[in-house]
Amino acid sequence: MKLSDFRGEKNVVLLFYPFAFTGVCTGELCSLRDNLPQFTDRDTQLLAVSNDSIHTLRVFAEQEGLEYPLLSDFWPHGNTSRAYGVFDEDKGCAVRGTFIIDKEGVVRWTVINGLPDARDLNEYVKALDTLIVVGSRACEGREPVTRIETLIRYRRTTGHPRPWTPMEDSWESASARAATYH
Repeated sequence: MKLSDFRGEKNVVLLFYPFAFTGVCTGELCSLRDNLPQFTDRDTQLLAVSNDSIHTLRVFAEQEGLEYPLLSDFWPHGNTSRAYGVFDEDKGCAVRGTFIIDKEGVVRWTVINGLPDARDLNEYVKALDTLIVVGSRACEGREPVTRIETLIRYRRTTGHPRPWTPMEDSWESASARAATYH
């Protein structure tokens, strides 16, 4: 699976989480499962990425009834997480990073939380709604709102904020072995 598969078709919520079968991660992913129409109704694909093996993710998805792709960043271990700046070298896993990517492939919003800090699903929905409004203005021929000031928000509870530079389709280049499970 590649991010470019969605370019021109759907917005993407790219969600990194530490490990399957842990309390906070299971809670977050099941909340997303229970509220999946809030994403699909906004023409958005949800992609969840962890450093677990594809076998672990398959069992986890089946057990929890997750109907969106769970992607493995297992090998080379953490390459995609590193590319997005969310890999914790000391713990050997991704922290809780979320990236909202528009249909053009541009990261428009991001939030990064530490390992124990669950994310707020409502923040994703608000960011997507802002993206939809800005996109409709652009379609009407108006100048889109400046993306840095209104759409991208950085919050790091693990350290100081730092700029993030999107890579051209970094999922494709960083993790050719990514697998999906429904």
